[in-house]
Amino acid sequence: MRESDTLHYFDYAATTPADAEVIAAMADCLGVDGVFGNPASSSHPAGVSARRLVERSRSQVAALIGADAAEIIWTSGATESNNLALKGYAELGHARAHLMTSVLEHKAILDTMAYLETRGASVTYLKPSPKGEITAEAVAAALRPDTGLVSVMLVNNELGTLTDVAAISKVVHDAGALLHVDAAQALGKTPIDVKAMGIDMLSMSAHKVYGPKGIGALYVNKDVMACIAPQMHGGGHERGLRSGTLATHQIVGMGTACELARQHMTADNERIARLSRRLLEGVLSLDGVVHNAADAQRIAHTLSLTIGHSGFFTFMLNGNLAVSSTSACNSASGQPSHVLSAIGLDSEAASRTVRVSLGRFTSEASVDFAIACFERVVCQCRALAA
Repeated sequence: MRESDTLHYFDYAATTPADAEVIAAMADCLGVDGVFGNPASSSHPAGVSARRLVERSRSQVAALIGADAAEIIWTSGATESNNLALKGYAELGHARAHLMTSVLEHKAILDTMAYLETRGASVTYLKPSPKGEITAEAVAAALRPDTGLVSVMLVNNELGTLTDVAAISKVVHDAGALLHVDAAQALGKTPIDVKAMGIDMLSMSAHKVYGPKGIGALYVNKDVMACIAPQMHGGGHERGLRSGTLATHQIVGMGTACELARQHMTADNERIARLSRRLLEGVLSLDGVVHNAADAQRIAHTLSLTIGHSGFFTFMLNGNLAVSSTSACNSASGQPSHVLSAIGLDSEAASRTVRVSLGRFTSEASVDFAIACFERVVCQCRALAA
């Protein structure tokens, strides 16, 4: 959906609209006049042309995160990437079988860890600091001699907090363990260099970076590929780690989206930071509005705001303003956000919290519209309480 005069979209953390260049590149891979062949069909030009586009896209994704193209494994999205990393490690029965993650993670991590616990795995769940961060010190304190894999997110999907992955990587590697990073909310929003940051595996999703839904990737350092068991079996695609016919159009969409992010991330981030400051100044000037985890390291794109009025309900902001009450996964379940609970909000305060996320197509006019909506709602709440 394109932002328009009737919809002011502030839910970019849930999904982003595909960029026009992404759509055009994908369309060229569909139909009889497009590059529609099966990339695994090497005996004719249709398949060879499709394979060429797949490998170019693999290089584009790799370039955005400082990886080698051969270390990019195509998946259906970050959820599958997370499952492949965690289950793939646990299934091989490593002697270092203890796993570690945090209570702030996405459900794709937490639910996978819970499943692995039913299969006998031992999992430690780290709690955040008072700032709402998962720190290297917390990781170091929880490490055990049998810790084999630590999984943390680079950017929190509800709070926008930024994890110091490089510092965590050092303590993890010093202990002889591997580091997996969920970068679904970080890709294209903050610089990533998997080699410099010491990341062994990294999960990505195209639809968070102006690409299509249904396609993602898992970076696996070439030195640890043998430590991961495939979760999809079939034709031995993707270096044996993920079988299945490759969706050329979706892969090309992700590659194009990553190339655009690499080219424009600095300028996009500067503009979004200005808009985010404008939005924060406007809403925090209102009575009773609190910015959650405000003192943590963060990206400018995602804000968690609690409205301190008992008469506030998220639906009061609905209509032309698209915001979220929590992450999309928790919205679907109808349960209070586990992230907000972990940083100390009770269920009542969590119910009065909204996530506002900005992106490439957010305008200054939409920011002002959002501020006006919050002002109207706060005034309504004050009037009801009077």
